[in-house]
Amino acid sequence: MKAALTRALPGLLIALALAALAVLAVGAPRVHAATSVDTVAAALRKGPVYVDPAASAQLSATDADSLAKKIKNADKPVFVAVLPAGFPTQNLFQNLRTATGITGLYAIRLGDRLDARADSSVMSRTAVQNLVTSVQGEPAKTQLNDFTDRALTNIGGSAPAGWSGGDTGGGVSTGALITVAAVVVAGGAGAYTLVRRNRHRKAEEQQAALDKLGVVVDEDITAFGEELDRLDFHPAEAGADDAMRADYERALDAYEQAKSSMAAARRPEDVRAVTQALEDGRFSLAVLAARREGRPIPERRSPCFFDPRHGPSVADATWTPAGGAPRQVPVCAADGARLADGADPAIREVDTDYGRRPYWDAGPAYGPWAGGYFGGGLLPGFLVGTLLGSVMSSPSYAADYGSGYGDFGGGYDGGDVSGSDFDPGDFGGGFGDGGGGDFGGGGDFGGGF
Repeated sequence: MKAALTRALPGLLIALALAALAVLAVGAPRVHAATSVDTVAAALRKGPVYVDPAASAQLSATDADSLAKKIKNADKPVFVAVLPAGFPTQNLFQNLRTATGITGLYAIRLGDRLDARADSSVMSRTAVQNLVTSVQGEPAKTQLNDFTDRALTNIGGSAPAGWSGGDTGGGVSTGALITVAAVVVAGGAGAYTLVRRNRHRKAEEQQAALDKLGVVVDEDITAFGEELDRLDFHPAEAGADDAMRADYERALDAYEQAKSSMAAARRPEDVRAVTQALEDGRFSLAVLAARREGRPIPERRSPCFFDPRHGPSVADATWTPAGGAPRQVPVCAADGARLADGADPAIREVDTDYGRRPYWDAGPAYGPWAGGYFGGGLLPGFLVGTLLGSVMSSPSYAADYGSGYGDFGGGYDGGDVSGSDFDPGDFGGGFGDGGGGDFGGGGDFGGGF
């Protein structure tokens, strides 16, 4: 199917170009329908920049084309709309994001005001707010270029595959259309190949990260299977009751779920489901052991921070990583005793290009692995000052491995068609109440534009 698409693409591009030139040849007048959010969204699905006819004095057709080319060449999901001052602002960002249906960063210059919003998977709210604040008060052309330049160095994800040499708005000249048509015919196939190459490279990088994780996860699954083999329990043994049998069944189910989830994993963030299943299984075994020994049922706690294979933690202890600040981490009884005696805990190490290293200093791929074990927003405090903690706080990490500490479900990469499946908090309200500069606040997401 891909081969057929590639063969058909040049012919389709030529047909589209000839159609555009035919319109120009008969001198058809440009008729603009009343601008709506749907109109803006339709234009942004075709290209990264839209200039409303009523706002053409803000950004010329040539400047709009140059800005669009810059964004396309960077292969990043940055959307820019230039709208007149009287454009309706109520829920503007949320409605535009819904109508466009594409994950990315959305900047709107409305009259002499600029604001922006972004899916948190491609850029954090703080980063958006800082970007908006940094360009307040600049002339339109300078402001939009400065904003875009800074955004392109900080945003994650890739441009949507549907972008082509589309119209940037009502102010595009006849000469620009002829140029676009020629570029589409001569360079469209090359641009298409470049986008495919970038996506292929990203897929290769994610596969390499998944391969590294596969070794560690297989060790985890094997260790849990060995725990089950060592378990001296039979559902029909004397003293066994329905609650014990249910605990045992849940542990077995978790083991099978972990194996099937790993077999189905295609991206690093898919590993989260595996380690989450193993964490569930180990807690079930801890509950079973308590029932059999007549002890109180243990509270649900995170696994041992130093090595989740140690099982559920029993307490929190103070730990200071090399060069870092002290913090409280959950520990098993054995590691708690080691720390109390001034000894080193039994740390989970993994293979890296620089030898064996603790998992929190082994690279970004281990974020999803840790996220399955330590969900619920616990990871920031644990990992502050470590390599993994540093990379996980960057927008590029969110784009590659999913957004949020302990929530590595992946979601949609920048440029993906996600429709209305996005966090409304990222785009909520209207224009300018975010608090950045005079009207900025991209990223604060409360209130209006």
